[in-house]
Amino acid sequence: MNIINTDDLRPGQIFSAPVFTEGTYLLVPAYVPLRQKDIDILVSWGIDLVRTEGYMLDEEPEEMMEFNEEEQQEEVEAPPEKPIVKFTISDVRQNTGPYRAYKNLIEKLNGVFFGLKTRIDVDMRDINNICVQLLKDLRDYTDSFVDYILGGEITSHELAKSSVNTAILSALTAQELKLPNHKIHNIAAGALLHDVGMLRLSKGITEKKGGLSEAELEQIKSHPLHTSKIVTKEMFGPHEVNLIALQHHERWDGKGYPDRLTGQSIDIGARIVSVADAFEAMVSKKSYRNSMTGYQAIKNLLADNARRFDPAVIHAFTKIIGIYPIGSIVRLNDRSVARVVNIHTNAPMRPVIQMLMDSGGQIINAGKVIDLLNERTLFIKEAIDPTEFTG
Repeated sequence: MNIINTDDLRPGQIFSAPVFTEGTYLLVPAYVPLRQKDIDILVSWGIDLVRTEGYMLDEEPEEMMEFNEEEQQEEVEAPPEKPIVKFTISDVRQNTGPYRAYKNLIEKLNGVFFGLKTRIDVDMRDINNICVQLLKDLRDYTDSFVDYILGGEITSHELAKSSVNTAILSALTAQELKLPNHKIHNIAAGALLHDVGMLRLSKGITEKKGGLSEAELEQIKSHPLHTSKIVTKEMFGPHEVNLIALQHHERWDGKGYPDRLTGQSIDIGARIVSVADAFEAMVSKKSYRNSMTGYQAIKNLLADNARRFDPAVIHAFTKIIGIYPIGSIVRLNDRSVARVVNIHTNAPMRPVIQMLMDSGGQIINAGKVIDLLNERTLFIKEAIDPTEFTG
């Protein structure tokens, strides 16, 4: 293992193997040039050293290893062998507190979706009311809401649940980017409605468990246009919400749809919803695959390298979710095991953890809470599948 000082890194450097920071956080894949933004992130997070099994190359190889769209899709959709564990929370069992607030948001949005599907009159006021409640609840229950998204406690109303989860993550990201309140509201509204066009497609396509034909894929790709029509013609929604409806499948590199927009020509709300939607899809169990852990999903986003997503949005999203999201089970450098209970937005590699098992393998009940920002002798070695921890 080669250890490199952050001060010695320069833009354009290429390595023969992936470069990692502490534990298993991927900084840059093999044969991909290091960017100044990558170095700036290390400096802002206070990371002094990086590690690689390879070596720095003098020049870019003729046949550069490419993390292309097909490889990314394969990684995103490849399930772990075991599903994520659902954490037992008293509020969930008792249907009270933040869980009830979260559940109510999903049920209210599901009512709106039912109205749209059955062609009952629904207007933008219904969505605005849900947005107001969501943003109010989010101020009080941020950590709990993120925990519920990762835990997958609700197994019904799939489209409404996915949309609420995306709205929560989008609102948090917009807040981190310090966007004005009215824009955050519209981004949350766009996130709630971004996939509503799916209601106009046949269940034979939207619920198909096997692979889709080329014709079926084209129908799926039409859903932003259906959503836009619903937002503008049926709900009389604002222009900003319509832009999210139309553009949330556009890509930073211009290879998205429906209009192949690039970079900042894509609306900032659509860029935010695109990242939140991708993360939500990865951590949610689908009919064709199990969910990923939050850590795996974050690694996939960080490996994007400005293909699908705006790097600035990825940076903001990572700060609010963390490299190791709340609820992650992690193994430390002394072989002890802990659960992440809080994160530091400016030091995502060093969250607050609660011990579950000591270095000798002894299970700990109501273990000690440790802030890794202050406990410099300990660091996270790796995230582990919660089903691997049998405590």
